[in-house]
Amino acid sequence: MNLLIINADDYGYCAGINRGIIDGYQKGVITSTTLMPVMPGFDQAIEFAKENPKLGVGIHLTLTCNRPLLSNVPSLVNEQGYFHKITYYEKDFSINPDDLYREWQAQIEKVIASGIKPDHLDSHHHVHVIKSITPIFEKLAKEYHLPVRGNYEKSPAIKSTKRFYGNFDSLSRTKDIWKPFELSNLIEDVKTYGSVEVMCHPGYLDTDILEGSSLTTNRTYTLRELQNSHYPQFFQNAQIQLGTFSDL
Repeated sequence: MNLLIINADDYGYCAGINRGIIDGYQKGVITSTTLMPVMPGFDQAIEFAKENPKLGVGIHLTLTCNRPLLSNVPSLVNEQGYFHKITYYEKDFSINPDDLYREWQAQIEKVIASGIKPDHLDSHHHVHVIKSITPIFEKLAKEYHLPVRGNYEKSPAIKSTKRFYGNFDSLSRTKDIWKPFELSNLIEDVKTYGSVEVMCHPGYLDTDILEGSSLTTNRTYTLRELQNSHYPQFFQNAQIQLGTFSDL
């Protein structure tokens, strides 16, 4: 198949992220994004997605940022009603699996009710790879017949890309991050495995992202690199199809 999916995380976080991802799609090589249903930029993200129907939209299931959609999931929140931070899940923790299932189901249903047909699932801060959380994540993937991000040992019954690249952001402050060696390795993997997802976090900076996220300035460099004019022709010459999870 030779399918390359360039997926932008954190869609819906805020206006700066939304506009950056859409620019990276319209003017660059972003083909897919994942939407955060609990964040303040959600409505704008839906509007932009409907204006750009060929952009693949998945769901960035959220457990560590902002507040849940549901009010009756006490094990998922702190005393102020906000989701526990990611540090809560980096040590021994306890949550009610039913709370998580219902909250993530509500997030999926919110996206569907907005008129967007999601094409895959992943999660903010990759919490779906945590051993006790993975079964709930996969249960929802099966129930909604959705592919998932392939960055863990998943059930063979669930669709995903065969390879996952997560280092784009860490390299994006250098010029032409996909230099011949890096780019040739990526192309070789696409042709060897048939499908690869490249994760990235592009965006413009606004007060929401500056005050709410530890990943800030690098998003702008990532966005700039995604609009590198050399990439579309390079992928075409290499017979690489840029696509979405719907193409799996």
